[in-house]
Amino acid sequence: MAVYTDVDDEELIAFLAGYDLGALLSCKGIAEGVENSNYYLHTSAGSFILTLYEKRVAEADLPFFLGLMEHLSAKGLGCPQPVRDRAGAALGRLAGRPAAIVTFLDGYSVHHPEPAHCARLGEALAQLHLAGADFPLRRANALSVGGWRPLYAPFAARAGEVAEDLGAIVAAELETLERDWPSGLPEGVIHADLFPDNVFFLGDRVSGLIDFYFACVDSLAYDLAICLNAWCFDAAGAYDAEKGAALLSSYARARPLTEAEADAFPLLARGAALRFLLTRFVDWLNVPRGALVRPKDPREYLARLRFHKTIRSASDYGLRT
Repeated sequence: MAVYTDVDDEELIAFLAGYDLGALLSCKGIAEGVENSNYYLHTSAGSFILTLYEKRVAEADLPFFLGLMEHLSAKGLGCPQPVRDRAGAALGRLAGRPAAIVTFLDGYSVHHPEPAHCARLGEALAQLHLAGADFPLRRANALSVGGWRPLYAPFAARAGEVAEDLGAIVAAELETLERDWPSGLPEGVIHADLFPDNVFFLGDRVSGLIDFYFACVDSLAYDLAICLNAWCFDAAGAYDAEKGAALLSSYARARPLTEAEADAFPLLARGAALRFLLTRFVDWLNVPRGALVRPKDPREYLARLRFHKTIRSASDYGLRT
């Protein structure tokens, strides 16, 4: 979440007039994240999140995202529920952007996850995958292996601004992953961005999952590899085997991995690391002037990628099949 587009008070009040949300009491920008403009919205009817979708999010994909949240919520998964206006529409326009309001979830994100948090995450991720199995809409993963080279190419000449050897490492990884990327693995709806700031806890339980705007249909095990990268490395960049084992074992209890998924997992983890290295690299170079946003350091994922290249088996991560 972030703020790139400012909202005029009068525009906002006119926009809210189409909803049964009562009077506007406050609206405050949310700085975290990198994709859309988000505001904490408080009205006489309660608390909500207002999202303005920026240019990276295709407007044609929004029915998938909003419909998925409604579907998962109906299945009992804790996630934001889109608020429909008086005409029944979940999507409108504000400040020249597509916009939606979703319900506010109680809970807090954990900045330094412990193994117990990773275990609860594994359960929640498996529940998401199972609940999304019968979601009827499809959206391809635009940031899977086929999208990495086109994303990186326009900025490749600037790789040295981040790390001296970044260009050589990315070139070698793209060649390897494009050649060896696994196919035929079990697929379904994945979140594709389930970082700690997108998971809310109340006590020792997961109270909600948020920010579904990278969700798509792809390999389920790839989603697990994304979570491994995001949750199971310490502040110094070292892999935490206890966290990894907690995440993987709790996920596998709810949805056991196939032999093919386990065999492919080290490569999927490398791909997940490269994906976030590249998007962070591009964002690092392209933060809009004056945006209320904190770009994330791509070098964190360069260190993760180096680690994954030393792994030969999923058991090295703590996965037991």
